[in-house]
Amino acid sequence: MQIACPCGKKTFEVDASLIPSKGRLLQCGHCNEEWFYKKDEIETKNLSSKPFPLIEITKNDDLPVDTEIIIKQTEEKIKKPSERKIHQSVTSIETNKKINQNQNVIGNIFSYILVGIISFVALIIVLDTFKSPLSEIFPKLEYFLASLYETLKDIELFIIDLT
Repeated sequence: MQIACPCGKKTFEVDASLIPSKGRLLQCGHCNEEWFYKKDEIETKNLSSKPFPLIEITKNDDLPVDTEIIIKQTEEKIKKPSERKIHQSVTSIETNKKINQNQNVIGNIFSYILVGIISFVALIIVLDTFKSPLSEIFPKLEYFLASLYETLKDIELFIIDLT
């Protein structure tokens, strides 16, 4: 017997003895969709315009209690793994956000330190460039620049020691 997936993209040749009279849960190997298949509820129609036969499922309100229980159990089985996957993915996303936030804070601190050092060096260069005119206004500017140079050497030695 031929059974088509509800997605309409795939048909399968299935031995009729594998499907009991009360029906069976099937899963498409192409799209992984699961559905409950019952022999007497299915009507097939062949359409020449489409490569796969169209299957219509007629709804039967007089399902046996066993079939309804089987359908409910399979629906629960289908829903549970997806809910677990959603919970796991939400948890992993929250963990990744926390890690990224911590990395951003550390990165920002190092960025501020680097900008501070560059600004300090730029200040020393500007003061050294205009040393002559500024020494008239600030008489002890040369001593101040000498101490700034020493501070730069200390920072350089500190960075060398870190590596």
